[in-house]
Amino acid sequence: MPLTHPAPHLRDPAARGRLGGALLAVVLLWPLLQASGFDLAALLAPENLRVLGGFLRQFLPPETGADFLALLARATLETLAIATAGLALAFVLAVPLAYWASNAARERPRLNPAARGVLTVLRGIPELVWALVFVRVFGLGPTAGVLALGLAYGGMLGKVYAEILESVPAAPAQALARSGARRPIALLYGLLPQAARELTSYTVYRWECAVRASVVMGFVGAGGLGQLMDQAMKMLNGGEACTILVTFMLLVLAADALSGGLRRALDAPPAARAAPLGWRSGALTATVLAALAASLWLLDMDLPALFTAEAARSMAEFAAGFFPPELGSTWLRQVARGVWETLAISIVGTLLAALLALLLALPRRRAGWNLLLNLLRSVPELVWATLTALAVGLGPFAGALALALHTTGVLGRLYAEALQNTPATAARALRQAGSGGAMAFLYGTLPGAAPQLVAYTLYRWEMNIRMAAILGFVGAGGLGQLLYVELSLFHHAQAGTVILAMLALSVAVDWASAALRRWMGRA
Repeated sequence: MPLTHPAPHLRDPAARGRLGGALLAVVLLWPLLQASGFDLAALLAPENLRVLGGFLRQFLPPETGADFLALLARATLETLAIATAGLALAFVLAVPLAYWASNAARERPRLNPAARGVLTVLRGIPELVWALVFVRVFGLGPTAGVLALGLAYGGMLGKVYAEILESVPAAPAQALARSGARRPIALLYGLLPQAARELTSYTVYRWECAVRASVVMGFVGAGGLGQLMDQAMKMLNGGEACTILVTFMLLVLAADALSGGLRRALDAPPAARAAPLGWRSGALTATVLAALAASLWLLDMDLPALFTAEAARSMAEFAAGFFPPELGSTWLRQVARGVWETLAISIVGTLLAALLALLLALPRRRAGWNLLLNLLRSVPELVWATLTALAVGLGPFAGALALALHTTGVLGRLYAEALQNTPATAARALRQAGSGGAMAFLYGTLPGAAPQLVAYTLYRWEMNIRMAAILGFVGAGGLGQLLYVELSLFHHAQAGTVILAMLALSVAVDWASAALRRWMGRA
């Protein structure tokens, strides 16, 4: 019988390299930590904890009066209506813009800089900024929210629609073109049937996002649950704020479930049938049209008034006030500090979220942890920023913490799915060789999941840079605080400079994130 020896204790062969990389990361991140006001001592200060605890105690018991619940139900329906009508407007804008910007079904590819520039401007300016501008033109109410969603999401949908159409096989469209079909016909019959499922799935996902965005825009007076929440917070009515927050969380979870169910239905292979469209497609189309009609009826928007000469003149006069933007050296230095602060908020918040999300994604029993992650991501960043400002005071650190809390909920769910889908063969082999659980995870599981984890993190960073730019609306620093102050003082030229800075920062981050993903794909 051969003698067996206990497996030797395996050491991490890359321990020194990992330590050196961690130290280098700290050196590079130190200026960003300083700019974000990172201070854990402030978070744990007894005085700040007492203030936060006193504020949270005001949330109990929740308000359950009949009059308030009726108002809450109306605001909830208004939020859904704003999201639905806004996405419908975005779709109307996105289809021609995608056709214009895309090279799909073109005989000779073009750069299309004008079309892509329009899409960049529309999606580069956060929807909350669009909403704030439209509130100044059209007044308080859902009209501003619908228009803001339509423009911002029109840019997003147009860009993605163009990319989806360019990614499907072009042979059917080319065959139709060689047969004499014009480009619209070649695209409609050659490319659209292949891309229809993916286009519909992304549109459904954007509706889910629009529900969250419609609540956030209410904080600047664009109607819905957000406007009701903002009023309750300003009046320090914690019971009403608690009921609104619970309602919003339930609404987001319901929208997630509905959106996920619709996307799963789209992924299912169609049943064999003689007709090209089945009853499910017809029922879905009828439901969407009925929801849109009900939304427009509920919002009671005077759509013809938006296209009158008076409305056009009012918007033109308001927009003219932003040009030329203020370019004085003193103001540009202040804007540059705001850009640096916004960048710091987004990076620090995203990195904190990535660390917390990875820890929360590790446990195998997911029920309780998934509930926690759903709660974190269901609360809007602006609401988190209101709470973190009480905990650490006004400033960029409150914004970084707010981003970290919300993004932890988003990334934690994605990380858990990526880790569960990673093959366990390498980790199992390392454990059989005598490695501990930590080493098996670091060298067996993590390398397989790392590309997906990094891709998710970079995607969220792109979204967080836009949110970091508007968290200042509740005192969380960055460009948002500059913009809110200047618009409140009717300094439109200075506000124009800030909006241009937001746009430039958004474009730069999109480019940097895409470059990082391409570099990682080659590595």
